[in-house]
Formats: sequence, C-alpha cells, structure tokens
Amino acid sequence: MSQNYTPEFKKKIVRLHEEEGRTYKSITAEYGVSKASIPKWCSEFNKECHTDPQAKEDYDSIKENLRLKRENEGLRKEIAFKKSGGIFC
Repeated sequence: MSQNYTPEFKKKIVRLHEEEGRTYKSITAEYGVSKASIPKWCSEFNKECHTDPQAKEDYDSIKENLRLKRENEGLRKEIAFKKSGGIFC
C-alpha cells in the first residue's frame, strides 16, 4: 500500500540517515517507512540541492554536522588514549 509522506517528514528521515548515521533498518523499524524509500528520498534531496539554495544550505549543514561529529569522536578517543598512559607495554 502506497503512503504519502510530507516533505518535512522525508527530510527528517534523510537527516536521521545522513547526519546521525542511522541505518535503513533502524529507521524502518522506528518510523515504518519502506527500506527502498530512504535511499530514494536521499537522492531526491541531493538533486533538490542543485536547484534550491535553501535545500543546498540544509544539505551542507547536515554534512558539516556529520564531519564535526566524526572529528569530535576521534578527539575523544585520542584524549582517552592519552589519559590511559598512551603506551601499552
């Protein structure tokens, strides 16, 4: 059965996947959307970014947040390693 979703809902799903790194499986389980819909919506959002300045800004923000989260995680691991002595004998 086909279901219509609002553009805001689709963007929320894209953000969960792109920004938070959520898997298709976890999003499908939580929101009940088709596994096939998620990559389709991501692709649509990506195409929209080429024509709509606001969508491009949103997409760039998502990517920057993801980059910063990964960088932050790396720094946390580095700090934890240094606190543990840094050298394993």
